[in-house]
Amino acid sequence: MSMLDEKVVGARLISVGRSFFGLALLGLGAEHFVFREFVTGRAPAWPDGIPGELAWVYVSGVVVMLVGLAVLLRRWGRPAALGLGGLIFMWALLRHVPIVVADSLLAGSWTQAGKALTFVGGSFAIAATFPPVQGAATGGWRRVANATDPFVRMGRYCLAIFLIIAGMQHFKYLAFVVTLIPAWFPGNAVLWSQLAGVLLLICGVGLLFSRTAAAAGLVAGLMIFSWFWIVHLPRVRTSVSDGIAIFEALAFSGVALVLAGALAVRSHSRVPFHAKAAPILNRPAAGRSG
Repeated sequence: MSMLDEKVVGARLISVGRSFFGLALLGLGAEHFVFREFVTGRAPAWPDGIPGELAWVYVSGVVVMLVGLAVLLRRWGRPAALGLGGLIFMWALLRHVPIVVADSLLAGSWTQAGKALTFVGGSFAIAATFPPVQGAATGGWRRVANATDPFVRMGRYCLAIFLIIAGMQHFKYLAFVVTLIPAWFPGNAVLWSQLAGVLLLICGVGLLFSRTAAAAGLVAGLMIFSWFWIVHLPRVRTSVSDGIAIFEALAFSGVALVLAGALAVRSHSRVPFHAKAAPILNRPAAGRSG
């Protein structure tokens, strides 16, 4: 594949991945109102004795949906995605840490923390694909906000950690994972569950290394997107958790595809990939601020 072709494919992957992520945020934000809890990043329960839970749930739900719109419409995409990453980091990821430390190895709390971690890293990686904040100075907070490679690297590592955790959990909780395979799906459900665990581990490890990160992100994105249809969509009404999981799968697939695209565009040049891919990524939204 030529450098131009790789650039085009990478830009398309970024565009599709951002669309998945934005649509998922619209769904998750709406679920704040449906389930009356902070569902984006699976934050721990509201602290006892502190008022204002419902107001926080609704306000944060609106914020999540606004970020989704910013990503989809390519207006203020970078600051919006960075703000979401910071919000989930403070309200979900940090609050998960003591719970994970106190829990057993690879318990359910690890899954929740891993999802929060993926949203944080994924939000920063997606922010990196948008143009820099306008009027950015050479130093200060704008220099940090306009980073590209560090944010993509952060997204890689966060997603990698979650995939590795999920891969190991597929074997520890194999009996449960098997129940997620639809009855109509051909083949042996146990073998499919084990294969999924192996692929999660391979993709997670692959994301840790520069030479394999783009391919690992692409495979992970396509695999998770297939689970969106095969596993999560049929179970969307089974429970609250399943209702949330369908949008999480769409978001994580989007993050993985964005990482694959960003790494493909970036692989042959030191020019920031949001600049290299701009003619393709910004064509439908020319003149809008990112």
